[in-house]
Amino acid sequence: QVQVVESGGGLVQAGGSLSLSCAVSGFNVYDMGWFRQAPGKEREFVAGISWSGGNTNYADPVKGRFTISRNNAKNTVYLQMTSLKPDDTAVYYCAAKVVPGVFSNWGQGTQVTVSS
Repeated sequence: QVQVVESGGGLVQAGGSLSLSCAVSGFNVYDMGWFRQAPGKEREFVAGISWSGGNTNYADPVKGRFTISRNNAKNTVYLQMTSLKPDDTAVYYCAAKVVPGVFSNWGQGTQVTVSS
């Protein structure tokens, strides 16, 4: 079973920055994504990256502020978040497309809180 573990959440003031990490067990690399879920809202896509790192995509609300990257030698994916807003407050989840085309393996999530 491929495990996905997020880390790096916390409390930050509006305008600040925070970096999240997502470690994937095993030696295989997968297309990966970051998602978030705010209280009372549905989980939403934030950013995605191909297994090679050659392709990335972002949700409109985070374009220009968030950057997704990866280090395949460490089998780790990162989400660098800048210019954070209170609306970015959510539990952030990392997911791997272990099943081709499907975000099949999910982490437990890490809380990000942005204070105004």
